[in-house]
Amino acid sequence: MNQDIVTAFKKASRSASGAQDCVEVAQTADGGRAVRDSKNPTGGTQFYPPAEWAAFLHGLKSGDLGR
Repeated sequence: MNQDIVTAFKKASRSASGAQDCVEVAQTADGGRAVRDSKNPTGGTQFYPPAEWAAFLHGLKSGDLGR
């Protein structure tokens, strides 16, 4: 997995401007995603390969992950 981050981190579009509990996501060079805590951007980053990120999104969209 290529962990080179190629886009800027962005907060979810549904996050309120003053929201405290947000994550930020950036794209990696291999098409995967990097995820970090917006309150602590230097605290660590999790990396997901493209197939895992696609499975995560599918689970969200289908409701398989609950709410």
